[in-house]
Amino acid sequence: MSPQPTLAPDIVGLTKSAPLSRRGFMAASAATAAGYTLAAGPVRADVIKTDTSGLDTGDTKIKVTDGTMPGYFARPAGVTNPPIVVVCMEVFGLHEYIKDVTRRIAKLGVLAVAPDYYYRSGADLPKITDIQQLLPIVNAKPDAELLSDLDATVAWAKEQGGDGNRLGIVGFCRGGRSVWEYAAHSSQLKAAVAFYGSLIDPPNEIWPKSPMQLAPAMKAPVLGLYGAEDQGIPPAQVEQMKAALAAAGKTAEFHIFPGAPHGFHADYRPSYRKQAAEEAWAEMEGWFKKYGVLS
Repeated sequence: MSPQPTLAPDIVGLTKSAPLSRRGFMAASAATAAGYTLAAGPVRADVIKTDTSGLDTGDTKIKVTDGTMPGYFARPAGVTNPPIVVVCMEVFGLHEYIKDVTRRIAKLGVLAVAPDYYYRSGADLPKITDIQQLLPIVNAKPDAELLSDLDATVAWAKEQGGDGNRLGIVGFCRGGRSVWEYAAHSSQLKAAVAFYGSLIDPPNEIWPKSPMQLAPAMKAPVLGLYGAEDQGIPPAQVEQMKAALAAAGKTAEFHIFPGAPHGFHADYRPSYRKQAAEEAWAEMEGWFKKYGVLS
């Protein structure tokens, strides 16, 4: 097995995906006003914007063991018993990109909900401009608390009329790691999709097992979507995970996109790769259809 990283692989991938030019990016003031994080670097001017037509959307509060957790939801208006998809955010918090992704998923006929599970820190993560200030906050999130928060999010979605028998989860960057962890935890889950989620963790007592170590425990089919040029999660590591899952007899598929860096789906960042992002999204839809989350 590869040596344990000293930094979380998603952070390595993020910090090594620098833009070649700042042309075509929003001014920092405009990006902040639009609700995007600045900690990831300059924000692209041609970000994808998904409207709310045909949707009910908004902020919400989710009951968790020690209080209420903020979240953002989107669902098709007037549709009863829609499937549920939980959206797991990057390290940058519940900013406009994650909200837009939530709306995109809702347009598929889904009750989509993105929980803000870093809220206990009291920090407004999207407004932090230095990724080094984010790291102590997000790295302090215990897996036990994360899994409890995700269970609470699913319970909230069921209470809102979502169909718990058609439950999916998708996540990006650190949220992709959350997907792997939750797929090993939840027996309710029908299908999971991890966009460039870390597979091997740095030593950390509050993260007892990395996704690689949890391969034999996976309870749902997982689709892994990774970039061939990811500097934090190299293709060789993805192949290790693939082999570990196969050895454990678990259902999983992987796609490694040529020329794609870490964060290739993040349309607000310089790392965005349109073709890879669109192909990966289509694969996500197909995966959710194959395993009964989407009709």
